[in-house]
Amino acid sequence: MEDEDHRQKLLIREKTSSEEEELSLVEKVWNESKVMWIVAAPAIFTRFTTFGINVISQAFVGHIGSMELAGFALVFTVLIRFANGILLGMASALATLCGQAYGAREYGMMGVYLQRSWIVLFSTALILLPVFIFTSPILTLLGQDKSIAQEAGIISLWSIPVMFAFIVSFTCQTFLQSQSKNIIIAYLAALSIIIHVFLSWLLTIKFKFGIAGAMTSTILGYWIPNIGQLIFVTCGWCSETWHGFSFLAFKDLWPVFKLSLSSGTMLCLELWYYTILVLLTGGMKNAEVEIDALSICVRVANELGKGSAKAAKFSVVVTVLTSFALGFLLFLFFLFFRERLAYIFTSNKDVANAVGDLSPLLSISILLNSVQPVLSGVAIGAGRQSAVAYVNIGCYYVIGIPVGIVLGHVINWQVKGIWIGMLFGTLIQTIVLAIITYKTNWEEQVIIARNRINRWSKLDGDHETSTTALHN
Repeated sequence: MEDEDHRQKLLIREKTSSEEEELSLVEKVWNESKVMWIVAAPAIFTRFTTFGINVISQAFVGHIGSMELAGFALVFTVLIRFANGILLGMASALATLCGQAYGAREYGMMGVYLQRSWIVLFSTALILLPVFIFTSPILTLLGQDKSIAQEAGIISLWSIPVMFAFIVSFTCQTFLQSQSKNIIIAYLAALSIIIHVFLSWLLTIKFKFGIAGAMTSTILGYWIPNIGQLIFVTCGWCSETWHGFSFLAFKDLWPVFKLSLSSGTMLCLELWYYTILVLLTGGMKNAEVEIDALSICVRVANELGKGSAKAAKFSVVVTVLTSFALGFLLFLFFLFFRERLAYIFTSNKDVANAVGDLSPLLSISILLNSVQPVLSGVAIGAGRQSAVAYVNIGCYYVIGIPVGIVLGHVINWQVKGIWIGMLFGTLIQTIVLAIITYKTNWEEQVIIARNRINRWSKLDGDHETSTTALHN
């Protein structure tokens, strides 16, 4: 029976490969682009709405008082960003596992992978809890104003449910995106932000519940889509990939933990790099384009799981070129409008002129970041997070930050110097990742992905067989 199933899978793959060979280049690019945007478009919308919850909360907290706003900004800019980076990075390991399993048609394994990821991430969140509980004394020891530290401590306690919400959000979204079930995520995100705006107004402006009202609305804003996703996953809409809660989730956790740790390290090194550079520039913020990473990692992982090396390679080329084209359009846009865009945000002529002066660096930054996250996403899809972590250490911390400090403070180029250092580190990283991607043996990656799936499927199959025999 197993041999027959294996033969059927091989026949399906061979038929699919022969059909793909008959298509013209234009048709291949069109088909690949459609698949990419099916994953990317809802993901982009969801990311914007999730970010919108934070912005809306901060706007309403600003109406409560300046001290509350300072505490909220401190918690969400430093603490939540720190936890977010760790949990999102570790959750990206699920993109590798679910993407490859779905591509290999090992659908039953995906629910087990999801549960294993929950165990690993919830354990990590418990380790992070003391930082949230003792935020006030930690900030006081670091020299922060006592009144702001106390306010931040209160908001930090309210933020604990937000941290746990990230776990469900990141994992369920990855699980559904791997199956191209993205529309439900976007619908839930839209519903969530509408409810969040209404509740924020009701609890903070109408009833004046202060921080309690604002944080209650924020918690609900993050958890409403999570509850919807959990219902969608567990109540029959993912019948092929979710077979119920299983004790198999507690089996063979070490490989999942190692892959999650590599993923978390990779993303945190990048996230903290930009945080350090923001601090070095005196609070200046640069919006980085990170949206393509999750969508491309799922797309590449799917192709590796199918056993299609050519398709994975082609997927990388199409996605990199698409992302670069969008980045180039934004590059020209910001380069052309320069300081005129600044008047959308300020009426101060000096500030507008300063923005215009920095616009070339902003344009170059956008162009680089239209390619770099995609190449990082390729590494996640192929399960090569450890290699990218080493690349990030070298390019960001050995090259980028020291160059930025020298140019900004020693040569006294100020903000420009810091930013040039950041761009130099990112440029080196992009070049190295491009070389790694170009030299990747995709046939070998297919074999590695298939072996991983087969090994874990066999282990779980043996466990189910022994359990059945024991019950009989």
